[in-house]
Amino acid sequence: MRIIFLGAPGSGKGTQSAILSKKLGIPTISTGDIIRNVLKSGGKQAEVLKSYTENGKLVPDNLVIEILKSRISDSDCSNGYILDGFPRTVAQAEALENMGVKIDIVIDIDVDDNLICKRMLSRLVCSKCGSVFNSATEMRPKIENICDNCGSKLIQRKDDTENTIRTRLKVYKEQTLPLRDYYSSKKILKKIDGSKPIAQSSAEVLNLVKN
Repeated sequence: MRIIFLGAPGSGKGTQSAILSKKLGIPTISTGDIIRNVLKSGGKQAEVLKSYTENGKLVPDNLVIEILKSRISDSDCSNGYILDGFPRTVAQAEALENMGVKIDIVIDIDVDDNLICKRMLSRLVCSKCGSVFNSATEMRPKIENICDNCGSKLIQRKDDTENTIRTRLKVYKEQTLPLRDYYSSKKILKKIDGSKPIAQSSAEVLNLVKN
């Protein structure tokens, strides 16, 4: 299956896509993670990307599409994949369709803006393996500020500040929210309430995918 998760930054797309990925045995492709890896590697492309990500702006379509094309051509995507963070605009959705990619289901995770801000301001990321935790939810680490998976230090992303979060939410509403109508018109859009506990939301997601 080819699945897309929609939802504002901090809505839980990454968490739900990771859970579903394990259950279905297909990879999750997060353009956000790919972009962050490019940023870590340095170089000219990293400098271009940094000018967008550090200000809460969307990375231009041509750059994202170039990154995605390379990733979905890998052998582990032959039986399907989950897209987390792409498409973010109707233009990107059309580009995906023009690439010959047929999407089976789009799951829209709906969460209130204030709850998103609270979640993101308490989000922590492992400085080594990239695992994500949250000090204010059931995803809190077993040991404060220490990664459960590799024992490395947990840090807060530089772009997880309230000003940047509010900017990202504004950009999302202006540029990404129209995707709801786009995929609804194709009759493949399904919505869940992302404010519920993770286990409850993941059960709803699996039910939608299986049915």
